[in-house]
Amino acid sequence: MKEGKLKVMVVEDEPLLLEAIGTKLTKEGIDAILCSGGKQAMDFLLNSEDLPDTVWLDYYLKDMDGLAFMGALKQNPKLQNIPVVVVSNSASTDKVSNMLALGVKKYLLKAEYRLDDIVKIIRQFSVSSP
Repeated sequence: MKEGKLKVMVVEDEPLLLEAIGTKLTKEGIDAILCSGGKQAMDFLLNSEDLPDTVWLDYYLKDMDGLAFMGALKQNPKLQNIPVVVVSNSASTDKVSNMLALGVKKYLLKAEYRLDDIVKIIRQFSVSSP
């Protein structure tokens, strides 16, 4: 396990869900960086020296979709190795394969996973070496 506390950035534009995820992560002993949009998340990542161990990304955000977010992440050498787990309400075969091709570690359908399960998956990708 890594030294220090696990840090997860959550990018989710639904305020109640964002708050619930943040609360759950905190209870699990994980530092949560909560962002309500893709642009806010990118600004944080570009201007921070202390990067998250993993990004929990909703595919559909009001200001950009998952493809745009991953494209921006992958273009930046400082950010391109941060593991990303997509947690979304929808998953077409094309969407999932496009996101996996961009380096997403896992694509999860919200309806199929409990919060506890998603936290376990996030931990797996956060502690494994790149």
